[in-house]
Formats: sequence, structure tokens, C-alpha cells
Amino acid sequence: MKKQRFWPIMMILLGAIYFLLPLFATFEFSLRERRGVYSFDSYNNVLGDPQFRDSFIYSVVLGLATIAVSLILIVPTAFWVHLKLPQLRPVMEFITLLPFVVPPIVLVFGLIRIYSRPPFVLVSTPALLVAGYVVLSFPYMYRAVDTGLRAIDVRSLTEAAQSLGAGWLTILFRIIFPNLRVSLLNGAFLTFAIVLGEFTMATMLNWPTFGPYLALIGQNRAYEPAALAIISFGLTWICIGLIQLLSRGSQEQGQLAGTR
Repeated sequence: MKKQRFWPIMMILLGAIYFLLPLFATFEFSLRERRGVYSFDSYNNVLGDPQFRDSFIYSVVLGLATIAVSLILIVPTAFWVHLKLPQLRPVMEFITLLPFVVPPIVLVFGLIRIYSRPPFVLVSTPALLVAGYVVLSFPYMYRAVDTGLRAIDVRSLTEAAQSLGAGWLTILFRIIFPNLRVSLLNGAFLTFAIVLGEFTMATMLNWPTFGPYLALIGQNRAYEPAALAIISFGLTWICIGLIQLLSRGSQEQGQLAGTR
């Protein structure tokens, strides 16, 4: 029995070292800004920089807008494909995987070329950046929604709701959305992470988001980039904790949410 436990424990330890050692080295380096002693000066410099706050808040707002647009666009589409057009699922999967094939630099030049002339002049508005982020989030948001829809009996829930007189909006917002809560949170978190670190589109469209700020401070400072990496890691784990907190109990509710 001890021999059987040895290798799994060893693999977990190796994985933990592989993951935690670079993180610890980055954290230790971020504390060396003051010569001879450890200090949090680099963190104070980052958190006290108005450009950090402005770029982070700006990216958070764009991330929330991207999540809202993605949910409005993808959830009804995926629901309809599952319910009425299952033969189109391969087509949907192919379309949503295109952002993995088309580089962001190609996508942003295409957006600039199309939306810099009438009738839709959007180059000077952040709406074009949100549209680009929505495209980049397709693989993650659609996969999350599709996985959630596969886990529930969409047809039975829809037919039961329709037999009780529910309309399509009621079915979507009171039955489908509650049953997809965990999947939607996962997709929203991935979308938020993409928006927070995206660099190419924000730079080409000249918007002061968090990604270009990370690149800028990495070119001009020594210790602050390491502090920013630790802060970004902490924000990521806070988001994961929020997902776990918000999704608690949803698995117990299961499909009962749609039958209330």
C-alpha cells in the first residue's frame, strides 16, 4: 500500500514544486527593490500609480461589457442549436475555433478596415474593442455553454416549460440560465482573464487597457513587473474563489431550477 502511494505523492510534490518555485522566485525578486532588505516598495509603487488603477478599471469595465455581449450572443444561439439544429453543431464548433487560427493582429486590421468607413464608423469607440474581445472569447465561452447544455436535458426542460405556458424568454432566463450557472461563470472568468491580459488589439486600437500597461511597465522598470505578476496571480485566484463561492449549491439544485 505504501509503495502504491509513493509515486502519486511524488508526482504531486513535483507538480507543486514546478508550479510554486517560479512563483516564489518572482515574489522574492519583487521584494528586492530596496538594497539589502526586503520591502514592499515595488507593490506600493504599482498600487500608487494612477495609470495602474485607470488601466485596470478600464479593462474591468471592458471585460464586463464583453461578458455581457458574449452571453447575449452565445447562450441563445447554443440553446437553439441544441434544441432545433443539432446538425449545425460541427459548424458552430468550427466557427468558434477560428480565433485560434486567425491571429489577433489579422483580426484587428480587418475590424479597422471594415469599421473605419460609413455606415459603421466604430474605430474611435471602445465598442470595436469589445467586439474584438467577444470574437476572442468565442472558443472559451461557447465551449463552456456547450458543455453545460450537454449536461442537462434541454429538450425535456423546454417542452415541460412550454406545456405550462412559458415563452422563449421565460425558458431562457428562468430555466436555461439557472441550470448553466457554473458553465456561464467558467466562461465569464476565462473571458475576463483574456480581456485583462490582451495586448495586440488594445495597442492597435490605441486604448489604455491593462495589457499595454503591463508591457509598458515591463520595459521601463525592474521590480514592478514582478510585483504586477504576483498581483495578477492574486486577482486570478480571487476570481476562481468567487466562482467557487457563487457556484456552491448549484450542483445540488441541478435541474430542479428549471422545474420551479
